[in-house]
Amino acid sequence: MPPNSSSFLIAPDFRSQEYVHITPHSAGWDHLSFAARRMRRGDRWDFETGVNELALVVLGGACQVSSNHGDWTDVGRRRNVFAGMPYTLYLPAQTRFTVEATSEELDIAYGWCLAKEAHPARLVKPSGVEIEIRGGANVTRQINKMIPPGFPASRLVVVEVYTPSGNWSSYPPHKHDEHIVDAAGNILEADLEEVYFYKIDRPEGFAYQRIYTPDQKIDELILARDSHLVLSPQGYHPVVAAPGYNCYYLNMLAGSAQSLAATDDPEHTWVKETWTEKDPRLPLVSLEME
Repeated sequence: MPPNSSSFLIAPDFRSQEYVHITPHSAGWDHLSFAARRMRRGDRWDFETGVNELALVVLGGACQVSSNHGDWTDVGRRRNVFAGMPYTLYLPAQTRFTVEATSEELDIAYGWCLAKEAHPARLVKPSGVEIEIRGGANVTRQINKMIPPGFPASRLVVVEVYTPSGNWSSYPPHKHDEHIVDAAGNILEADLEEVYFYKIDRPEGFAYQRIYTPDQKIDELILARDSHLVLSPQGYHPVVAAPGYNCYYLNMLAGSAQSLAATDDPEHTWVKETWTEKDPRLPLVSLEME
């Protein structure tokens, strides 16, 4: 099938404020919902989490949020994802909240899933985000960890990944579609549903993502452009950024554990041994930019 007709690809629809939206039913999985929304100054959006926990990431612009679990002003400040570090708001189940855009333009993404237990609402500011420069050579990428494993949440994990022009990420290819523990109870691989929400630093830019299973029953090559959403329900899922274009994607995950435990494709793990230095272009974003 052509790379732009994948069942795993959701293209944006800018005719409405909420330009991307998936649910477990539409995605064909069990846990994770995801959406993205553009707003103008003064626009308001009301939502109730119900039995779910929710994470909201400010992609660009600024807003204020009022809720029955607290109020937050000056949430967000980067112009877009390539201009600074993220603000992320975690909201627990049974939260009624309103987002009001306080900048000329506001771009937000949010994901939610069933909460197994209660945790307090929390705003993660840029200073609270851990930056990891992962990989090496042309597989170097930047990971911003907003809601990592160990964060006081039930299931959700949220990170954003910056892949410089021509580089690979999510590589060596890895998968997390089985829940595997060792004799001591340590999680070796978690069964996780994952979204990749793309932003490219130029409108004509693009990336490719391959999704394939060990038995090759799934083997798709997906063309991802700005504001495209790619679903990763199972299998390995590496990404490459087209030369000339820096690639960003927001990952939200939910599943059998609040974990990022994964298994590399054994055919490609040897590549790690060739990495002697990291790409000096990274980090692409930092606190010093703001």
